[in-house]
Amino acid sequence: MTLSLGLAGCAGSPQKESTGEYIDDSAITTKIKSAFVQDKDVSALDIKVVTFKGTVQLSGFAPSQQVRYKAESIARATAGVKAVSNDIQLK
Repeated sequence: MTLSLGLAGCAGSPQKESTGEYIDDSAITTKIKSAFVQDKDVSALDIKVVTFKGTVQLSGFAPSQQVRYKAESIARATAGVKAVSNDIQLK
């Protein structure tokens, strides 16, 4: 009985990432931030990027709706991105 309870604690959690997923997510975040730096309209300093299991969350501030949409478009076009949650607020 003790062994079965101990093994149940080793089961994976849907809220945790494997090492491979973490590395993939870090690469996605880096690619998006790099694209923001290269873009003349999107400020990499004003927009935070977090990736979890291929889902990207954008937050922070943009000066216009067009910049908000452009940041989302850049994120969606990045390889490995499954979904984007755009929580960027207008300044």
